[in-house]
Amino acid sequence: MLLFICILIGYLFGCIHGSSIVGKLKRVNIKESGVKNAGASNTTIVLGWKYGIIVALIDIGKGVLPVLIMKIWLSSYVPEVDFYYLLVFLTGAFVIIGHNFPVNMKFNGGKGTASMIGVAFAIDWKVALIGLALLLILTIISDYLVIGVLAMYLSWVILTYLFGYPLYSTLITIFLTILCIYKHMENWKRIQEKTETRISSMLKFGA
Repeated sequence: MLLFICILIGYLFGCIHGSSIVGKLKRVNIKESGVKNAGASNTTIVLGWKYGIIVALIDIGKGVLPVLIMKIWLSSYVPEVDFYYLLVFLTGAFVIIGHNFPVNMKFNGGKGTASMIGVAFAIDWKVALIGLALLLILTIISDYLVIGVLAMYLSWVILTYLFGYPLYSTLITIFLTILCIYKHMENWKRIQEKTETRISSMLKFGA
């Protein structure tokens, strides 16, 4: 029952899309514009960085809130540490799954980067800070967001292991990293074709 509750809450929160909220306010279908992705980066391409930040904050928040709620609630019901972290990490994982495959978007959503940042901060701010630092540094150096994103996911796989989290936790981060790679295949293809939008260009929109 606890597994079902965590999965359901995580997934439902994941289905809340910042890009949909901003898109309705601006009367723009962000999912059908730009690079046709329901996320903060495409919102930046379509509407400018100010709206991209708003979407990112909404998507980060929807990652933080359900995980914090479940951590507080589960701490009273689940004394066994391994099972507690399994439930917490599952909640976070299904936020990402809900974002990427939302039922209200015919299971075709975003890529989950902002939401994953929120989930990571809710679980362990130290792991999140290291991952976020790598994201920013490698994105700036390479000028491609996807490279920083992949580095961030890989760092979480390594850090959950090194920080002594249960094996379930590391396996879940490995699954999310594979999902990240799958969702970003088109980005890697565009980098090879030299048509991928550079982060420096994205920041110029709406300046």
